[in-house]
Amino acid sequence: MLSLLDLTDLEAGATSYRAMPETSAIDLLLSADPALMAIVRLSLTVSLIAAACAALVGVPFGALLALTRFPGRQAVIVVLNALMGLPPVVVGLAIYLLLSRSGPLGSFGLLFTPQAMIVAQAVLVTPIIAALARQTIEDLWIEYRDELAAMNVGPLRRVVTLIRDARFSLVTALLAGFGRAAAEVGAVMIVGGNIDGFTRTMTTAIALETSKGDLPLAISLGLVLIALVVIINAVAWTLRRLDEQLTG
Repeated sequence: MLSLLDLTDLEAGATSYRAMPETSAIDLLLSADPALMAIVRLSLTVSLIAAACAALVGVPFGALLALTRFPGRQAVIVVLNALMGLPPVVVGLAIYLLLSRSGPLGSFGLLFTPQAMIVAQAVLVTPIIAALARQTIEDLWIEYRDELAAMNVGPLRRVVTLIRDARFSLVTALLAGFGRAAAEVGAVMIVGGNIDGFTRTMTTAIALETSKGDLPLAISLGLVLIALVVIINAVAWTLRRLDEQLTG
């Protein structure tokens, strides 16, 4: 039978355990834990490259879709908007089948590598950036159409001009793409495998460590993820404000 002293010790231990995750998470951040930093570096690298690749495809495609008229254009826009809600696990499964040994791209040996995670994230992010870029540039085209037509500007120069003038508005699309990539779990888990020290990102690590009960690492990674999103958005807002002051 437990004595009153034993019960007091148990209650104190339970209180200490409940307080441990927050304290330990802060300790991990302040000490720049090597495992934590490795996960953060990989996550940033994969998400930034995926967002950049998606931007290289999505922004020009969105611009061309905004400035050209052809049969079936509305259907393409509807499909593009629908692809913004692609289920991540379905994308992950499709890429897994493509990159598996029996798949058409299996000879490249990309499955369960950071490159596979970049491909998965880029596929998910490209429709988002393309759809947002199309809407932004189409609105700008309505405003500048008469002026560009009077100057006899060709189609390619129209695309370049409008992308340049809408560059800070397009930052919003790029940030949305990066945020989508950084927050991805399902597709990355399927094609990357969540291998410790090789393909483990912040989101997959948070899911794994939470299921294992290792809350300090999960909490610290969550804090880093939120902080990174806030910092990137703050930098983009600052650059836009500076540009407005310089051109105003």
